[in-house]
Amino acid sequence: MQVTDRNNDPDPAPSGVTAVVLAAGRSTRMAPLNKLTADYQGAALVRHAAEAALASRAAEVVVVVGHEAEAVREALSGLDVRFVANPDYATGLASSVKAGIAAVAPGARGAVILLGDMPGVTAAVVDALIGAFEGTGGQHICRPRHAGRPGNPVLWPCALFGEFDALSGDVGAKPLLARHRDDILGVDVDSDAIHMDIDTPADLGA
Repeated sequence: MQVTDRNNDPDPAPSGVTAVVLAAGRSTRMAPLNKLTADYQGAALVRHAAEAALASRAAEVVVVVGHEAEAVREALSGLDVRFVANPDYATGLASSVKAGIAAVAPGARGAVILLGDMPGVTAAVVDALIGAFEGTGGQHICRPRHAGRPGNPVLWPCALFGEFDALSGDVGAKPLLARHRDDILGVDVDSDAIHMDIDTPADLGA
C-alpha cells in the first residue's frame, strides 16, 4: 500500500486529531500466528492500518504495542509513528485503549482509535470522521456508518478522555459508547470495511 505524502498534498490541513492504532493484542484465535504481523496483500496486516492513519489528516499517529512488540515495531519500520508500550495488554483491549488515549499529546482536540486488524479502513474513512468532527465543533463522538450499521474506527473528543480510565477487560470503549449514545454522530461512508476485521486464519485467507 502506498502512503500518501501529505507534504505534496495541495491542501494537507493537518487536524488537531491524533490517530491511535491498537496493535498490542495476543491474536488468540489466530495462535500460534500473530495476525498483526502476518502477510495480508503484500504487507503486514497492521501496516495497512498504520499507513491509512498516516495518509489521513491526523496530526500524529500513535501505535500501542504489547504482545510481540518488537515484531510489530519491525512490521512498521520506516513509518513515522510513535510507539507506546502497554505492559497490561494481556488483560484485554481496554488496557490498550487507555494506553493510547493516555499517550495523546496535550492540546489535541480528539483521538480516532483504529484497530490494527481492520486493513480495509482507508484514510478516506478517517478523514470523513475528522471532517464531521470539525464541522460540529469537536464536541461529538464520530462513528462511521455504512448501510445503516455503525462500525470502526471511532473518533473521541478530548472532553471524554478522562472517562477512559475506568475501562477494563476485553470490551474496549463499548461502555462509553453506550453511556454517550446520545452524543454519537453517525458519519455515512461508502465502505463496508468498517465492519470487517481479521480474527481467524480463514479471515486472513479470504
